[in-house]
Order: sequence, then structure tokens, then C-alpha cells
Amino acid sequence: MKKTYHGSCHCGAVRFAARIDLAVPGLRCNCSYCLKIRCWACQVPPADFQLLAGADALSEYRFGARREQHYFCRHCGVRPFGRGDSTRSGPFVGIGVNCLDDASTAELAAAPVRYVDGRHDEWAAPPSQTRHL
Repeated sequence: MKKTYHGSCHCGAVRFAARIDLAVPGLRCNCSYCLKIRCWACQVPPADFQLLAGADALSEYRFGARREQHYFCRHCGVRPFGRGDSTRSGPFVGIGVNCLDDASTAELAAAPVRYVDGRHDEWAAPPSQTRHL
């Protein structure tokens, strides 16, 4: 069931609200970027995301095919969300689960994770090793 969560970067300059169903598996990916930031993201439709503050504090990073916009706070460096348009899932906002301020420890501990092999562009299959993700 979807619930509205609020989130932010570390310094609080960027704040957002998103309707998220934490029972839907979040993604952990092994691509070169996600591996370095240890990304744990949940995808929501753009209509379920609202940037409340900090548009002027955001910087953008793109790499590879440059299909996804990875946003980070230019003050504290935290990456609270990104945007993309996947041929598999359509337009989405990828929310950094680690940036949800009002998700309880119990909710996060119960949230399932789906591992994807972004390094080899095998999005339907998990990588052979996941413990380091």
C-alpha cells in the first residue's frame, strides 16, 4: 500500500515527498555508479513525487547512455533522487531509500530488495554476487 514519505538530503536544502509502497522491492544495482554510491532506490511514477524545496541546490550527473538524471545536493553531496525513462518501466523517479526521513527502522528492515545486473545491462537477472551491494 502506498504511503506518503518525506525525505531530504543531509543538510536539508533538498526536501521531497513521495508516495511509495515499500512492499514493492527496491533496487540494488551493480553498475559502476550504483556500486560506488551503494544505491538502494525505489522507483515511483513522476506523479507520485513532489520536490518541496531545493531545486536551486541540485546539481545533475549523467553518464554512459545519459538516459538517467542523477541529482545531488551541491551543498552536502547527498543524492536523494534521480529521474529516468526506461524502456522497461517508462518514466520514473528513483528515490534514495536512505534519504527517507520518516520511514521507520521496522519499515526499512521489512522492505524487500531486488538485485539487478546493471553492469552487464541484464536488468531482469541478479548479478552473481550481491553481498557487497
